[in-house]
Amino acid sequence: MYGPFFDLNNWKTVIESGSDWMVIFSLVVMECLLSVDNAVVLAAQTQSLPDKVQQEKSLFYGLIGAYIFRFIVIGLGVYLINFWWIKALGALYLLYLGIRFFLVDKRKDTKIEVPKERPEVHGWRKYVKISQFWQVVISIELMDIVFSIDSVLASLAISENPVIVLIGGMIGILAMRGIAEIIMSFMNRIPELQDMAYFLILFIAIKLFLSIPAIDIEIPNTVFVFVLIGAVIVTLVVHVVKDNRAKAKQNKN
Repeated sequence: MYGPFFDLNNWKTVIESGSDWMVIFSLVVMECLLSVDNAVVLAAQTQSLPDKVQQEKSLFYGLIGAYIFRFIVIGLGVYLINFWWIKALGALYLLYLGIRFFLVDKRKDTKIEVPKERPEVHGWRKYVKISQFWQVVISIELMDIVFSIDSVLASLAISENPVIVLIGGMIGILAMRGIAEIIMSFMNRIPELQDMAYFLILFIAIKLFLSIPAIDIEIPNTVFVFVLIGAVIVTLVVHVVKDNRAKAKQNKN
């Protein structure tokens, strides 16, 4: 399962391939867009620590744990994704995520915000006899595991090369951790980006379902890259049009 990670030729091929880097860039964009909720939760977890040094240290340990978990789950995923019924279930799950967003989550119309106050300690952290710092680190690791399942599944649906998925995931995690507040601010100013992300999830679900042996239609990874670029352009145009209409309406009033 983990052989491709240690194949130097595989790494060399990916690093030297322009098309593979286009796919990696697409994975990084998807990781950032889909992991904003994760960034909010992680920020909330660290707020319970007394100073910024401990907060940054807990996020650093959480980052290391996230990388280790990605390595493990991608290896398992590459093996499991070879079974057609796993692909079918994965496609249905991604389809469910997209449909749930447009029919349920989108109607909530909530902005993404990082909590400014320290949250109260709830659940297992009230009773476990370890330092508050390590309680936060464990919480960050558990949240990473829960939130990254969607990202890994979507990434494996785009590319089954574990090296591509690993590089894209690691760069995406680092970008999301480092510029989380910028990403959240950007998505609050252009809320259509979240719609775009879940449109891409629906596209990925269809791509994954079509690849099962009974259908056997393989959509090239480069097609997804062009779909992503097109989706970004359309999203920005839609946002500008909506913004201009809102300003025009405001001026009339």
